[in-house]
Amino acid sequence: MGEFVWTRSDEGTPLYLQLARSLREQIGKGVLEAGSALPSERDLCALAGLSRVTVRKGIEQLIDEGVLVRRQGSGTFVARRIEAPGEKLSSFSDETRLRGENPGVVWISRSYARPTEEEASVLGITASERVVRLSRVRLAGGEPLAIENAVLPAEFLPDLEGLGDSLYEALEAHGHRPVSGTQRVRASLATPTEAGILCIEHNSEVLRIERTTTTTDGRAIEFTRSVYRGDRYEFVTELRQVS
Repeated sequence: MGEFVWTRSDEGTPLYLQLARSLREQIGKGVLEAGSALPSERDLCALAGLSRVTVRKGIEQLIDEGVLVRRQGSGTFVARRIEAPGEKLSSFSDETRLRGENPGVVWISRSYARPTEEEASVLGITASERVVRLSRVRLAGGEPLAIENAVLPAEFLPDLEGLGDSLYEALEAHGHRPVSGTQRVRASLATPTEAGILCIEHNSEVLRIERTTTTTDGRAIEFTRSVYRGDRYEFVTELRQVS
């Protein structure tokens, strides 16, 4: 990480916004690298010659924008923006490992049950058949990034005891890895429960993702609704001109 340099740029702009802009620019240039700790409020006050109140307000501005993230008991860090390919079917665990991070999971619940009318319709099964319900928090490097609630026909996952951090790996072990699907993403705000689980503020921006995947023979295998942190995730799709 390089050394933070502060320069006042516009006498008509509030000082906390000038500080936020300076920090934002230096993050963009790589002077303050993604994942690195921000200098303490005391150090920023000394470097910039600003009051503690002004510095704190500038930091809060960037936290609200998702540029910085505060970790309880650890300090404030430059947020890592994760670019997830929108056109590729892959698991959370696979994507996390490709970024060089360790995936993790905190189980909320996992059980067998009967499907709702909607779930039976999406999965193409009858209401009398059993499904697997999986609810979990997905972690990367120990940081909670998403809440996933998945429903699958029970025949695809007969053993829950051996289920690790990757659902797709477990399905592949039984010869049923998903190969295609559809995904819908919409912007939303975190509920108090979601915010507590993901360690973000109530009403923070989140991405709600609904995914349905199928096997090689076209059978629906997975119906998942997830909540991803909006300050950490961007879904990117490559576009090509249609001739």
